[in-house]
Amino acid sequence: MSETGFKASRYLTKLDGNDYLEVKWRLLWLRTEHPDAMITTELMKHEGGMALFRAKITLSDGGEATGWGSETVTDFGDYIEKAETKALGRACAALGYSTQFCADFDFHEKPVDAPVERKCSGRSLATEAQVKAIYLISREQYGLTEEQMNQHTKKAYGKLPAELAKQEASQLIDRLKGKSKG
Repeated sequence: MSETGFKASRYLTKLDGNDYLEVKWRLLWLRTEHPDAMITTELMKHEGGMALFRAKITLSDGGEATGWGSETVTDFGDYIEKAETKALGRACAALGYSTQFCADFDFHEKPVDAPVERKCSGRSLATEAQVKAIYLISREQYGLTEEQMNQHTKKAYGKLPAELAKQEASQLIDRLKGKSKG
């Protein structure tokens, strides 16, 4: 990265007491140094109130990085845009644009594969594994599409699978498995 070009320190904000460079400034930094960089994003999955994006950045000198980002409707109203932004930010950071100012590569405090407990109104929400299990069991055992399972869950619980409490999700999984056995 050029010392005479983009000055990241001008654009830093504080996030949880640490310096942080927002994705829009990472992209500006990238474009300042590589105006011809190819950036592509792709919505890889959108179901049950969850969006998963892949962002790929290719530099003319051969450098390349891919970033992934996912979000759920229970975490952000504009979860689709947030997931795409997260993927872009991670791809930029993988190329060295703001690696030092983002937590995506900090594993000393909490490993990246550590379980995350989602909460809403003080109650623990269904885990990602539970939501995936609901869709998988309903598809494999009953031939239901995601939309059909969403409709079933809305009728039974008044909400989508990703919005269920952990206990509700567990009960639904047990019900689905129980039906498949007999």
